[in-house]
Amino acid sequence: MAGKKLPDSAGPLAAGIAEAVEAIVAGSHTDPFALLGPHREGDQAVVRAFLPAASRAWFVPPDTSGNPVEMRKAHPSGFFVVALPGELPGAYRIRVESGGQRFEQEDPYRFGLVLGELDMHLIATGDHRQLYHAMGAHPRELDGVAGTAFAVWAPNARRVSVVGDFNHWDGRMHPMRRRAEAGVWELFLPGVGTGALYKFEIIGADGQVQPLKSDPYAFAAELRPGTSSRVHGLPDRQWNDEEWMSQRAARIATDAPVSVYEVHLGS
Repeated sequence: MAGKKLPDSAGPLAAGIAEAVEAIVAGSHTDPFALLGPHREGDQAVVRAFLPAASRAWFVPPDTSGNPVEMRKAHPSGFFVVALPGELPGAYRIRVESGGQRFEQEDPYRFGLVLGELDMHLIATGDHRQLYHAMGAHPRELDGVAGTAFAVWAPNARRVSVVGDFNHWDGRMHPMRRRAEAGVWELFLPGVGTGALYKFEIIGADGQVQPLKSDPYAFAAELRPGTSSRVHGLPDRQWNDEEWMSQRAARIATDAPVSVYEVHLGS
């Protein structure tokens, strides 16, 4: 059952909002979190989502006691909005009707920051010694939801999106959050797991969409001739070189003997 449809006091989109919606639909919005997801506006909570493949959508409250509320299709390209009384919703979901089928999904734009302040500081100062822990694609849980956290450094980009087989390689669907303090773009995508193919779609400083970029921090990639990166966690490698490591310091000491097998006298 779809549930009741509450009055959407947002009504027709205001001029400023309408302009931002057009930018989301066109894939040119530089700050998607400013519009998408849950927002407090006056005495209401407004939730917005861009679902280009959906014919209808419902807001599903976090507690099972509440009924789903149908969202208004505010743009023919699939921009949906609903205004709810009370506080901002918590772990809500969105029910989507597409191609005659219905399914529920998490909203990526309800989640908070992926990288912490320490990571941002170290990246900005060039002192991060374990960048591979922060950048790239990392399967993880955020707020109890399984997915993948993506992060890429693109300080001069106007917009960066994650594209892959999970969103039909559509750069409009998952634009990332810009962390201007370090030139990093990040996004947590619920439901995306190990093995998923992905790249980054970047709009450069000149406003042009660049060729899709593989992830320089990817831990795996698809087999040639494909060029996509593949979601893969940090390698769980078990080392068995304890004996060699225990002797390494003595072997490379400055007064240890050295074997030279070739000398070129001219150099």
